[in-house]
Amino acid sequence: MTPTALNYGPILDALRGVHWPARGAVRGGATGTHHSRMRGVSAEFTEYRTYRQGDDPRRIDWKLLARSDRAYIRLATDRAVLPTTLVVDTSASMAYPPGTGAKWVAARQIVVGLAAVAHADGDPVGLAAPSRAGVRRVPPRTRRGVVSELARALDTLSPAGAAPLAPLVAALAGGARWAGARVAVIGDFLSGEEGLLRAARQCVVAGSEVHAVHVVAPEELDPPLGVLATDPEDATVRRPLVDASRAEYVAAFAAWREGLARAWRDAGASYTLVVAGEATERAVRRVVAPGAVPRESAAIGGAR
Repeated sequence: MTPTALNYGPILDALRGVHWPARGAVRGGATGTHHSRMRGVSAEFTEYRTYRQGDDPRRIDWKLLARSDRAYIRLATDRAVLPTTLVVDTSASMAYPPGTGAKWVAARQIVVGLAAVAHADGDPVGLAAPSRAGVRRVPPRTRRGVVSELARALDTLSPAGAAPLAPLVAALAGGARWAGARVAVIGDFLSGEEGLLRAARQCVVAGSEVHAVHVVAPEELDPPLGVLATDPEDATVRRPLVDASRAEYVAAFAAWREGLARAWRDAGASYTLVVAGEATERAVRRVVAPGAVPRESAAIGGAR
């Protein structure tokens, strides 16, 4: 599949004003938009606490001391940034269906949309993706133009091979640098599932929040009869779809999706299914604010 550039402008316009709140208090101390686990002297007052030896005298509320004759300090909830790394699947199956590569188009649009929302909240955003030349990385940054840099990096990639995502995700679980970070994995999860889930659990244990964005094509949910189904990552695996095999496939694929969703949630991550062709701004909103956007009244092929 030849790399092609996409027009991300309409997506960025549609996502202006959308926020990606942290799922919990953030460990980081750098000033940002998310509630921090640290409490200090920011302008957002939380509560009073009795003064204890070792407290900074500058935090004493002197007016309250004058009224009550007891020393209290003012506590406030500090705000922190949430470094966000978007890990995207570039395996050959992401080029499906042939000719349109709808899954790869949807994945790139979602990655750029999520990056734009996180960046607008003041969070550093970065990218990690396998490529023929090795791992393509854009380190998390807050500088202007980082979303465009990330989009350009995506436009140079094309799905091929079967490079696993687990090592990229596992690397984000190591060290204090990534404690309290955000990791979003965007792909079809058709290979290396167990290793990827182990890596995701490692990230969660290390204090990161993890999001799984599962991209599928409509043709995978509702395949036409009479086609010769071929594994895009192993061309020797081929099977014609007839009435019986199609029904068996649809049931098995639905059961697999349900099990996959359960496994990601059991690992402590969020899970969002996106069908290629869904409006990107809607898909992004479902990832960043689950429950805020209602599901389609009739999902294709029983998608969950």
